[in-house]
Amino acid sequence: MNTNFLPLRVATYNIHKGVQGLGPRRRLEIHNLGHAVEQLDADLVCLQEVRKENRRFQDHFTRWPDLPQADYLAPEGYEAVYRSNAITRHGEHGNALLSRWPVLGHAHEDVSDHRFEQRGLLHVEVLFHDIPIHVVVLHLGLTGGSRQRQIAQLARFLEREVPDTAPLVVAGDFNDWNARLESSFHAINLRAFSDHHPPTYPSRLPMLQLDYVYARGMQPLGVTVPKGLAWARMSDHLPVIAEFALPAS
Repeated sequence: MNTNFLPLRVATYNIHKGVQGLGPRRRLEIHNLGHAVEQLDADLVCLQEVRKENRRFQDHFTRWPDLPQADYLAPEGYEAVYRSNAITRHGEHGNALLSRWPVLGHAHEDVSDHRFEQRGLLHVEVLFHDIPIHVVVLHLGLTGGSRQRQIAQLARFLEREVPDTAPLVVAGDFNDWNARLESSFHAINLRAFSDHHPPTYPSRLPMLQLDYVYARGMQPLGVTVPKGLAWARMSDHLPVIAEFALPAS
């Protein structure tokens, strides 16, 4: 790679609230996920379905971490930014960003489309080699209409909060299994890494692409999806790792 460019590694991962399985087969995976996040070795880790607390599981699992999941998963030297999307009977969960680089500021916007799904947008600005980069972490709705309206809300948010010339990453679980949102992202000058979207769901036998990294103002270099039994056990999604290059300032 040209030495006038700086490499940026971005990961997105739906961690399924750190718990897998149902009923008596339910198991705690948050400790394994901590090792997995370290292995991603990403500058920016965008997480969805992150629990701040869950009083029922905290009582059920003796090894439940004392810290909120975002703080627990942050490798040494990273800064964790978390904002809740959903308040439930036993606690709350939402999106998080783990950043190897200094955080300049962050904000949250409710993008819930109806009362049956609580969704949010996490916006974080980080300083990467003296270059401000804007990052948006999203977990979109389960219906096509909801997703389209949420992207329209995202477009209004970006127009209001992010300069057109600023490098931008939008990543998360978009639930866009048929790639219907691509033209909507193109309309706001955001591109997925490539025309080939590696499948990420379900993790044991991935057939659908639900998890994406879109960007503008940077050059794509490569994309990978870790696979294998260990990754399949930790969440129902696989992570996506995208690498980019930014012009050195």
